[in-house]
Amino acid sequence: MAGIRQPAVSGLFYPEDARTLRRMVEGFLAEATPEGGVPKAIIAPHAGYIYSGPIAASVYARLAAGRSSIRRVVLLGPSHRVPFQGLAVSGASSFRTPLGDILLDRESIDGLADMPQVVSLEVAHAGEHSLEVQLPFLQLLLDEFTLVPLVVGDVRSEAVAEVLERLWDGPETLIVISSDLSHYHDYLTARAMDQATSQAIVSLHPEALGYEDACGRIPVAGLLLQAKRLALKGELIDLRNSGDTAGSKDSVVGYGAYAFTQASVA
Repeated sequence: MAGIRQPAVSGLFYPEDARTLRRMVEGFLAEATPEGGVPKAIIAPHAGYIYSGPIAASVYARLAAGRSSIRRVVLLGPSHRVPFQGLAVSGASSFRTPLGDILLDRESIDGLADMPQVVSLEVAHAGEHSLEVQLPFLQLLLDEFTLVPLVVGDVRSEAVAEVLERLWDGPETLIVISSDLSHYHDYLTARAMDQATSQAIVSLHPEALGYEDACGRIPVAGLLLQAKRLALKGELIDLRNSGDTAGSKDSVVGYGAYAFTQASVA
């Protein structure tokens, strides 16, 4: 066991002081509208909170009604720092944020050992922000839960879907995919690209996602494959970019928030 995975981007992407962090996240959530049922899966952005926090909060607010029922979170995000093949698990016992420690579901993680696309790679987790920035939202919205964190490298989306199917389970398990959208285009170009990407996501068409459309396109595509097999309904909750929140409109990063629920039967 690797012990406790320490925060890598507290004080950079979000406040390192627990009270300041709590106030910031609660402020984002207070501005969100928690309409709709508790989703089975969500996609949320992972930039610095001043840029993407309000967009992430728009979908995380949907979890409020599942505070006591969600007991496990399966969290996938792309690798930004370490190139590797497959999906990386951690040997840690827990992940730490300024708000406290989250226990990892070691039984579920160890149960993936027979899958050839799953590798144990601590260095993939050590400095990765895509998973870390999601944790304070989960800590403030859910009661006690365990975590299955997976950093996604170069791997087929079908292989991601296979892992998600293994971990899917019932309403006690929430799937969270961490992804930003387009990067470093001008405001109008980014808006057009992100709208097209959002249409592909909500219509469950992973084949329509290109390399420049989303930094987490591989885990997103894996989720879309699984959602399509299970007839889930995709919903766009919020779509903005850094030019709408705290940045220049000359070169922006896109952020989308999406929820996936079981489609109702007529």
